[in-house]
Amino acid sequence: MIGVFVVGATLSVCSSPPGLDGLSERCAQYKKDGCDFAKWRCVLKIGHNTPSPLSILENANVLARYASICQMNGLVPIVEPEILPDGDHDLRRSQKVTEKVLAACYKALSDHNVYLEGTLLKPNMCTPGMGCAMRATPVEIGMATVTALSRTVPPAVPGITFLSGGQSEEEATANLNAINQVPIKRPWTLTFSFGRALQASVLAAWGGKTENIKAGQNQLRTRAKANGEAAMGKFGGGAASAAGGQSLFIANHQY
Repeated sequence: MIGVFVVGATLSVCSSPPGLDGLSERCAQYKKDGCDFAKWRCVLKIGHNTPSPLSILENANVLARYASICQMNGLVPIVEPEILPDGDHDLRRSQKVTEKVLAACYKALSDHNVYLEGTLLKPNMCTPGMGCAMRATPVEIGMATVTALSRTVPPAVPGITFLSGGQSEEEATANLNAINQVPIKRPWTLTFSFGRALQASVLAAWGGKTENIKAGQNQLRTRAKANGEAAMGKFGGGAASAAGGQSLFIANHQY
């Protein structure tokens, strides 16, 4: 279990729960320095017997304690329980585990008296494992993801900002668009917080060369526009690029 805590330009990676030691004092200082948001990531992996009930519970409690401490110091906690795409599990298993993890998280957040209206959730989308032979369409992924959220995330949570989870840029955008088109009530804002799936084609276009800065900026505008449209369920395509269809998955990535 690894926690990643980000505030402004400050990044500390810590094994929990020792990373919570002194967190209140650090948050107070970060608030004085002008920060308003914080992020803590807890990573889980799907296997034949994982994640275990104990690991789900421990991760949930760490995230809840972190969120409570942040709010006591005036910071908005971004709660990030990430289920990795490693493995050969199918879409149904991904949805089932996601539901268990999110249910545990919101039980813990309630137990720690966290003000849900002052939080954000940063989860994975429900997708088959990268080793699964049976792939899923964006419509299937959208339905599985929104169903999991509707069963576990209270309407009081104002926003859900998805990870791309090793998907290609085009996959992440198409799936976000499908999520926002699912005919199920969606009381939260469903948007993106991609890293790799927003920047891969930008970095490829730029290539670290001064003469390519304009090309990189143009590509970033294209990706931002595509995902902005997807966040409203209005993406109609037209954002393809040479790098956009390439998988960004890194097997056994170490956090």
